[in-house]
Amino acid sequence: MIMAPQLRQSLEMLQVPILELRAMIQKEIEQNPTLEELAPEGPTLEIEADPGDTPDDKSEMDFDKEFEVMAKLDDEWRDYFFQDLDNRPYSPDDDKKHQFLMDSLPQHESLQEHLMTQLHMTALGEQDQQIAEMIIGSINDDGYLTSSMTELADSLPFTEEHLQDILLVIQDFNPIGIGATDLQDCLLLQLERIGKADTVAGDIVRDYLTSLGSHKLQAIAKALKVSVEEIKEAENLIHSLDPKPGRAFSEEVASYVLPEVVVRKVNGEYVIILNDSQLPHLRISRHYRRLMENRETTAEVKSYIRDRLRASTFLIKSIDQRQKTIYKIADEIVRIQYDFLEHGVSHLKPLTMSTVADAVGVHETTVSRAVNQKYMRTPIGTYELKYFFTPGITTQDGTSISNKSVKDMIAQLVAEEDLDKPLSDQAIMEKLKQTGVDVARRTVAKYRIVLKIPPSHLRKYH
Repeated sequence: MIMAPQLRQSLEMLQVPILELRAMIQKEIEQNPTLEELAPEGPTLEIEADPGDTPDDKSEMDFDKEFEVMAKLDDEWRDYFFQDLDNRPYSPDDDKKHQFLMDSLPQHESLQEHLMTQLHMTALGEQDQQIAEMIIGSINDDGYLTSSMTELADSLPFTEEHLQDILLVIQDFNPIGIGATDLQDCLLLQLERIGKADTVAGDIVRDYLTSLGSHKLQAIAKALKVSVEEIKEAENLIHSLDPKPGRAFSEEVASYVLPEVVVRKVNGEYVIILNDSQLPHLRISRHYRRLMENRETTAEVKSYIRDRLRASTFLIKSIDQRQKTIYKIADEIVRIQYDFLEHGVSHLKPLTMSTVADAVGVHETTVSRAVNQKYMRTPIGTYELKYFFTPGITTQDGTSISNKSVKDMIAQLVAEEDLDKPLSDQAIMEKLKQTGVDVARRTVAKYRIVLKIPPSHLRKYH
């Protein structure tokens, strides 16, 4: 089947998050002259038919009826935006505040810029500073040197010893551990800067880093001839070090989400509000309306305007349908997950998209598109809409709980276990069974891996 362009546009609008939708609408405004963004405080536009304007043919008579529907829809759509989440009237100061906020965002400084700033404050000569710049250029975003001194020396008329001396200067920069060749070197640099290189922690990093990763504390203690308690203290110190010191200056910008659905508890009931603050306030251009009503406008111009008006109307209808669909889906999610909103993840109920689709009266794929990259802000936190869709596990009493609830129970059992006798997957399975949750040992192992919990022998301290 070939999908019509308008249908494709409607589906895309349903799928994209609200900020991307705003960009799509702005692009359409730029391309379609009959579509305008209306300031919410503007006067309501009334359309009066010209009694002397008689349609020339049946096609135009049909369009006159369509045009009346457009005008009514346009006015209703505009009124829809006169209130925000708190039912406060829009103020022009809102735009100024938003712009001030955006202008106040700090500019990002890269790792290389940070190192170059410190380099210019050193007493190195001009030639050595150029060498240092080349070394800094070979440091990756994690803070590690990606080229060996031999490789750098081959491209420069200087000895490896000279380059090493300059590298030592750079390794004294912040962040601590910068310019290391590998993880071991990075951790040792940090221990040296805090005066702990000659401690048990330094010995572990130099000779037993792999054993530490496998949590073989007793074996390390035996090899270093110290107590396990000293190894634990050293382990805590090593864990406090930064294995990727350059990441603090990563160019990756933190990802922020804008919840499209806000859930509030009002008089004991959960109320759903759509966050429409980022959507442009649309209307059909007054100028082009008048051209359509003007008897002197040529048929060719009217034909062009008619096509553009239909596109504008479809856009407004698509946005309206999108919002209604998201609202209905959110309403069904809140109804089913009421206990979750009251008590947290342990009360999250199993839910499938087909269940919601049947309740809302849409296809399952529509639900999938509607919840894609959409977020809901609730009194207990902000969650992606997909979070609420999870397969279930039937308990011994016949009720169903979500797999997220089971994962939460496993994490809780591990958090409360005896560190001298950590729970095996079999033991966790048996404890879950005692609470009425009957899952296989392999399921416990799978959930444990997802939760990034090591197996019992690696969680054991002695």
